[in-house]
Amino acid sequence: MKRIISLLLLGITIFTFAFSSPAFATDAVNGAKIFSANCAACHAGGKNLVQANKTLKKDALEKYGMYSSEAIISQVTNGKNAMPAFKGRLKPEQIDDVSAYVLSQADKGW
Repeated sequence: MKRIISLLLLGITIFTFAFSSPAFATDAVNGAKIFSANCAACHAGGKNLVQANKTLKKDALEKYGMYSSEAIISQVTNGKNAMPAFKGRLKPEQIDDVSAYVLSQADKGW
């Protein structure tokens, strides 16, 4: 009897994890708020006030190998060239949300 209950509980647990949403899902709405507070000074409207050709528009992101969450997260976390690192200033979840926002805006054409 204990074995049947254990198997039943194991099955329920596997089913629950297999069909539930991940806890680390990104939030583009929150990303918009964080972007506005931390990034918009240089990147308002998807532009780049420091290096005009390296915008956040989809074609530029693709051209420079930045059209992925991983690339954007790395850039925001570690900084590069004139862009400062936000590691320590923003939580990893906030950086994930900014990445989701940037990609969604790039897909919409800013």
